[in-house]
Amino acid sequence: MSMWHASVRRLSKSVLFINRSFISLAIFLGVLAFSSTAAFGQSEAGGEAALKLPDLSSVSFMGVDGHKLLLIGLVFCALGLAFGLAIYMTLKNLPVHRSMLEISELIYETCKTYLTTQGKFILILWAFIAVVIAMYFGWLAPVPNKPIAVTLPVILAFSLVGIAGSYGVAWFGIRVNTFANSRTAFAGLRGKPYSIYEIPLRAGMSIGMMLISVELLIMLCILLFVPADYAGPCFIGFAIGESLGAAALRIAGGIFTKIADIGSDLMKIVFKIKEDDARNPGVIADCTGDNAGDSVGPSADGFETYGVTGVALITFILLGVHDPKVQVQLLVWIFVMRIMMLVSSAGAYFLNTVIAKGRFGNADEMNFETPLTSLVWITSIVSIILTYIVSKMMIPDLSGDTTLWWKLATIISCGTLAGAVIPEFVKVFTSVDSKHVQEVVTSSKEGGASLNILSGLVAGNFSAYWLGLTMVVLMGVGYYVSAWGAAEGHGLGALMLAPAVFAFGLVAFGFLGMGPVTIAVDSYGPVTDNAQSVYELSLIENVPNIEAELKKDFNINVNFERAKHLLEANDGAGNTFKATAKPVLIGTAVVGATTMIFSIIMALTNGLTTDVGKLSLLHAPFVLGLITGGAMIFWFAGASIQAVSTGAYRAVEFIKANIKLEGIEKASVADSKKVVAICTQYAQKGMFNIFLAVFFGTLAFAFFEPFFFIGYLISIAIFGLYEAIFMANAGGAWDNAKKVVEVELKAKGTPLHDATVVGDTVGDPFKDTSSVAMNPVIKFTTLFGLLAVELAVSLEKNGGPLGRILALAFFIVSAFFVWRSFYGMRIGSLKNE
Repeated sequence: MSMWHASVRRLSKSVLFINRSFISLAIFLGVLAFSSTAAFGQSEAGGEAALKLPDLSSVSFMGVDGHKLLLIGLVFCALGLAFGLAIYMTLKNLPVHRSMLEISELIYETCKTYLTTQGKFILILWAFIAVVIAMYFGWLAPVPNKPIAVTLPVILAFSLVGIAGSYGVAWFGIRVNTFANSRTAFAGLRGKPYSIYEIPLRAGMSIGMMLISVELLIMLCILLFVPADYAGPCFIGFAIGESLGAAALRIAGGIFTKIADIGSDLMKIVFKIKEDDARNPGVIADCTGDNAGDSVGPSADGFETYGVTGVALITFILLGVHDPKVQVQLLVWIFVMRIMMLVSSAGAYFLNTVIAKGRFGNADEMNFETPLTSLVWITSIVSIILTYIVSKMMIPDLSGDTTLWWKLATIISCGTLAGAVIPEFVKVFTSVDSKHVQEVVTSSKEGGASLNILSGLVAGNFSAYWLGLTMVVLMGVGYYVSAWGAAEGHGLGALMLAPAVFAFGLVAFGFLGMGPVTIAVDSYGPVTDNAQSVYELSLIENVPNIEAELKKDFNINVNFERAKHLLEANDGAGNTFKATAKPVLIGTAVVGATTMIFSIIMALTNGLTTDVGKLSLLHAPFVLGLITGGAMIFWFAGASIQAVSTGAYRAVEFIKANIKLEGIEKASVADSKKVVAICTQYAQKGMFNIFLAVFFGTLAFAFFEPFFFIGYLISIAIFGLYEAIFMANAGGAWDNAKKVVEVELKAKGTPLHDATVVGDTVGDPFKDTSSVAMNPVIKFTTLFGLLAVELAVSLEKNGGPLGRILALAFFIVSAFFVWRSFYGMRIGSLKNE
């Protein structure tokens, strides 16, 4: 009870601190609003409040006006939802042994507890965002000619819809995955590899189709049913909400899962016990973490990435394209492309299933990566072909130019191709067959953990070079196509400002063209990881008369060693494809951020007519902003790993004190839940510090100087890209080096295995905490910056030195949480916590 009371006291202190911070923020921004409105009464509308959608029914496509055409898109969204739900029900009804079902349901119960706690915490964090949204759309820049009492609640409601979307698909993801994990473990008993591959992929496609369909449905509803006067601000509110939800779930989930993973893994070295030993109370927490970090996080992140990229393009079109007819043509074309890509992903999945089943349906051996790779490539090729066909049908003559349809299709296809090419480069550094991974294993044989870690760092650094150049080439192609015809006075430049920026946004859009498949292969990993754990935790080999029972009830002639080998091998493929999705998502964040930053630049320069020279190395604040962004990225990487380090220390301390290896078969449920509680505690503490440091830092830098802030946003995108790629792929190399030792070399319990376990514990927070959270942090900062910088500019014009005073105050608050992210998270004695 004393531990429980201590936890309550800590939670009470945190809530009290949040309330005090919230009140302080409200006072700061209240002063801001008062100073702005005192001078002008109500500011003239501008920026995001002035985003007004054109009349979609004013342009026809193939004989159907744009509004009606997009209404048909709602039907495809419904079909996508039905697809996801049908797979969900199929998975639920697959055969499974009661011992395995019991474990998967226990994992789901702990996941539910975690997600419920996180949901309440996210709503507290939303209060901070709501204050800024209310100040901006309620006082500083209300929607023109519309009552605030109507528009502001709707905009705030859509920010909550954004949070609910990220949160809802995350919840759906863990439910599907916890159905699939036990069914995959049970399928391993049949001794055939195909079903062990097929079940996790089916679960991933269920999540991917549901996620993209829900996202597209919400965005179409805003586009079609919200009044055009304030649909634009509703898109902004929605995007900020989903970014907040994704950032919180990614950061907290990443911290949680790696605390549990490290705490569980280190027991293998300390006590020389097997992988996922049922007597280890950290294993259930590890399984919960696989879902909290590797399922919840990517689901919320994918949902947010898809939405924010779309909002960035919508904002660009409304700000950068002046002809309303062209605005309609581009908006409708973009959404039809999204619907088409939903269809192409489903079609490619069915085609790949037929091919894979024909090749491996009855095979005794298979490379689990082969059909996953073919799925990605088939989807990419089908999507590219359909992109050209549909573009030709929809916009054959865009503003009198008969070449733009193929130029736009080519630019999008650069991104779609990236969705297939980038995973191939990632596999070069992280696959179990990779020479880099083999190098990590070889170096570990003589050099132990030391050379293991050094070799992993080499793989991460090399991967950043090659993936960075790949993105540059694909973005470069998009740029040159966008500039095609500019010298003759036609092409994209004749339709819009900064066509290269639009091209970069389309490349990011294309990254997500195969969104359901990208999410599916990413979700494959947590299911395979959990399946291996469920098998061990079920203790099915110890069930009395189990061979006869399996033969009688399921017609299975079981070979337990064969089942364990297949599940372990499939986990290696899961590790690889978890790694492949990360650079795609971070690449989307960085490429898409350029489009959103352009929106800020448009507001600051009055449509590129004033102060353009301040976007230069000759403007000192801009240069200083470029330097500052790198500082924040490296702090973030350290702060997130610090939370993992301290939490893992606590978890290891508890497990070592309470693990019982004599006379029992499995750990107590109470001890397992205590480890989950430790993981949750430090995940929330780490997320709390990081979020508020980022939140107040964004306000501080926006209020300090607008062009300083532009440099800052560019910097965090670039530094974040390379830091994330390096950390993700170094971690992937360490992870699969351990898998090679366990599966191919059968060297568990040896010094070589110990060395690779140590390397993997370093790689865990690299790949699943710090790197993956860069994506939502970049996008949240950029989106929130849209509002923050306009608040700052208004205050600078109307409030004299107050803006700089607030900048200093916000920076002090941010710096306090930066300080607290280390000094408040250090490993201390229990009595001090």
